[in-house]
Amino acid sequence: MNSMDYNKARELMVEQQVRPWDVLDPRVLDVMTTLPREAFMPAAHRALAYADLALPLGHGEFSLKPVVEGRALQALALDPADDVLVIGAGTGYLTACAGRLAREVVGIERHADLAEAARAALAEQAIGNAQVVHADAFSWNPDRRFSAILVTGAVDAIPQRFIEWLQPNGRMFIVRGRSPVMEAVLVRNDVNAPRIQSLFETDIPYLAGAAPAPTFQF
Repeated sequence: MNSMDYNKARELMVEQQVRPWDVLDPRVLDVMTTLPREAFMPAAHRALAYADLALPLGHGEFSLKPVVEGRALQALALDPADDVLVIGAGTGYLTACAGRLAREVVGIERHADLAEAARAALAEQAIGNAQVVHADAFSWNPDRRFSAILVTGAVDAIPQRFIEWLQPNGRMFIVRGRSPVMEAVLVRNDVNAPRIQSLFETDIPYLAGAAPAPTFQF
């Protein structure tokens, strides 16, 4: 595909997939229309960068579908003062999108080669306010808290450690539950207790370390 084909495919993705799925925030639509998603996909799958698919990234990891990425960004309502954490950065596309919308973004990715590819793609797109750290979410300990967190893999139950990484009144997009019916939610770190808002049903792979414990059948 040449660049003109990618440009057209990007417009069609936004108009035929993302917008019809109730992503109406003009800032999110603008980022998804202008940021080249193909630049963040493995070379073997770039031609499918704008398809309504979860694309394989290696190591059994998958990207989110564009419609889910759009809904996640819209739900977080990022603004230029926000500090954002992306858990499960993959090859960096959502980290880049958040970088265009927020003040600073940290992505964490447990696979070193994916983290390296993400850093290269961010540099290529001149997104200087985003970084990707090679780390596992269940052993990493940040020395700060964030105003918004975007989790790209599902969890059986929302980890308390993720909530503790939110600033007061911070918010987190996360998918919880059991396949095949999971629930995308927005968690707000309110003063008294976290407040959870249901967003939509979906089904995505689990974040490593966050799948339900296997049950034994007798």
